Order: sequence, then structure tokens, then C-alpha cells
Amino acid sequence: MDSITEIAFQIILHAGNGKSSAMEAIQKAKAGQFAEADQLIKEAGKELGKAHQYQTELLHEEANGEMAPVNVILVHSQDHLMTSMTVRDLAEEIIEIYRSRLLG
Repeated sequence: MDSITEIAFQIILHAGNGKSSAMEAIQKAKAGQFAEADQLIKEAGKELGKAHQYQTELLHEEANGEMAPVNVILVHSQDHLMTSMTVRDLAEEIIEIYRSRLLG
């Protein structure tokens, strides 16, 4: 497996972990467990940060003239990361809606 594919899989892994934590955070907020929801959102942010670091590594390499071959797995990893970041952002908003409705 080449390094681009390995990096793509790392992006997918961490983005997926982040998305899962964000979705779990929504469920915790729905149940009124806001401390747990807040912790899961933090975990989601950490995982997405790791994925973003791998993405940034690719961007730096390309900026330095090291052109990465684009393959379907790399494209998928970018899509997965951006979708996961959107889920986390929406989860934060949903949690706040639950918080305001349940806590007044």
C-alpha cells in the first residue's frame, strides 16, 4: 500500500471516529445527559483534528512540489472528513437545542 493510501485510510479512520462521537453526543443530549454530550463533542473534535492533520500533511507536500496521485480512496477520505466535520457542527447545534428545551 502506498503512503497516499495509508494517509487516506488514517483520514477515514479518524473522521469516522469523530462522526460517531458526534452522533453519540446527540443521543446523550436527547436523553438529557449534557455533560456526556459535551465530552463526546470534545472527543469528536480531537478525532477530526487528527484527520485534519493528515490532510494538512498532504497539502504541505503538494505545496512543496510533491504531487500526490489522486485515487478514489483519497477522494473518499476527503469527502468523509468534510461530511464528518459537518455532522459535528450540526451536532453542536442540536445539543444546544436540546439543552435549551430540556433545561429551559
